[in-house]
Amino acid sequence: ALLLGLMLAFEPKEADIMERAPQAPRASIIDGPLITRILFVSFMLCAGAFGLYEWEIVQGSTEAQARTVAVAVFVVGEAFYLLNCRSLSRSVFEVGLFSNPWIWVGISAMMLAQLAFTYLPVMNTLFQTEPISVAAWLRITACSALIYVVVGLEKSWRRRARANSPHCRPWVSQKLSCSTPIEPSGRHRPSTVVTL
Repeated sequence: ALLLGLMLAFEPKEADIMERAPQAPRASIIDGPLITRILFVSFMLCAGAFGLYEWEIVQGSTEAQARTVAVAVFVVGEAFYLLNCRSLSRSVFEVGLFSNPWIWVGISAMMLAQLAFTYLPVMNTLFQTEPISVAAWLRITACSALIYVVVGLEKSWRRRARANSPHCRPWVSQKLSCSTPIEPSGRHRPSTVVTL
């Protein structure tokens, strides 16, 4: 996880950062929607890991192979989620797939470590793991990619909800923040957001 999370430190700032309203001094860094997302992704990781573990056991795999698959779900799932973590509201394609090359360095290093964990005999002995099949990796990847898709849909839904908010719609062309206060008369107060 260190190899993945550390790479976000090299993430370039988003293009519209100076157009956003300042955060309230007493506002929490981790707000309700973000906590909901963290809990939901955690649930999906656990469900995927335990689900594929049981699948492997039912299909006749050894307990060590099933355990290896469960660990791989967490590693690959976190790699997919890392791509979504690059922006709280935009997809990785909007941010730029290769705008932060260190992300891919971290993912590659983590996957090499996972392959060593899975296939090196010394790692198999130390951690009681066993090599797994290509089919198992395909199931792991599909389960992990689902996390990326679900979080991407949640981001899209929140963007549309914010755009349709009555506090946001009338002055989109003026680049005002969606948090701009609205006067009862329907007129807006001057925005404190500086637009470059």
